[in-house]
Amino acid sequence: MNDITDDTLAMVDRAAIESAGHRIAADIRRTPLWRVPGWQLGLDVAEVWLKLEQLQVSGSFKARGMFNRMRSLAVPAAGVVIASGGNAGIAVATAAQAMGVPCEVFLPEVSPPAKRAKLAALGARVTVEGALYPQALEASLRRQAQTGALLMHAYDQPEVVVGAGTLGLEIEQDAGLPDRVLVSVGGGGLVAGVAAWIESRCHVDALEPVNAPTLHAARAAGQPVDVAVSGVAADSLGARRIGHIAWAVSQRHIAGVHLLSDEAISRAQQRMWAQWRLAVEPAAALPLAALWEGVVKPAPSEKVCVIVCGANFDPSTLKG
Repeated sequence: MNDITDDTLAMVDRAAIESAGHRIAADIRRTPLWRVPGWQLGLDVAEVWLKLEQLQVSGSFKARGMFNRMRSLAVPAAGVVIASGGNAGIAVATAAQAMGVPCEVFLPEVSPPAKRAKLAALGARVTVEGALYPQALEASLRRQAQTGALLMHAYDQPEVVVGAGTLGLEIEQDAGLPDRVLVSVGGGGLVAGVAAWIESRCHVDALEPVNAPTLHAARAAGQPVDVAVSGVAADSLGARRIGHIAWAVSQRHIAGVHLLSDEAISRAQQRMWAQWRLAVEPAAALPLAALWEGVVKPAPSEKVCVIVCGANFDPSTLKG
């Protein structure tokens, strides 16, 4: 996963996203876009669109990118290998099961038992290696070198980013463009894909936990840098460094980068459950947390789209 070349970045554009949409149409779900008047959410905005991607195959948006990479490239007899905090691994295991190929997933110790159990149920070989994602990644790279399996990356491969971009394509096809899109960021594959589709035709805001500020720290430093990772969303937004593709795309098409506290994220997650019975993981609650906490303040006339990115967590943690 070295620096991204111009040729690689050229693979992440609207034409590639449109092609991916056709390629994976039979593999994924076209998730609902729920349009709600702002006042119903206690917000002074015209409308909020919730893209309910927690209903996606495998329980998160990650299925889009993983199916796209595996449908785009030849999968060897050794199958596929990935390091993942959970969601990307579950998506790869789902695609591997559908395609009948072997799958090995390297997880960090921070990954929750619910995600490990889901991987096992999908038939993946699960290996826990290291405290956090970077150690699991190194182990997956060693395994790939040994076996020749197709290496899958959670967020920093063109096919993966392009697959995630089909989410933006769907939003526009279903409702046109909003004035603003709010996207959670870990390694940045989702925000890069959505921003690559939207380009600069509306605002794209990136949202990160205070305890995992990969893009925020990169902007402060002028380049991707390692950050310490912890907090309630670390299992899915636990990348230590923003992906090179996301960093490149962010320089062109991402308006703002905003940080949310663990407390704000948990409040939004609980509120989504209490008000609508939407059981979502912490990472999926950042966009509404940003609105409810006033971290992002759209104009009253704006239509704002929030991406509810996943639901792979233990729902017994929700109250009420």
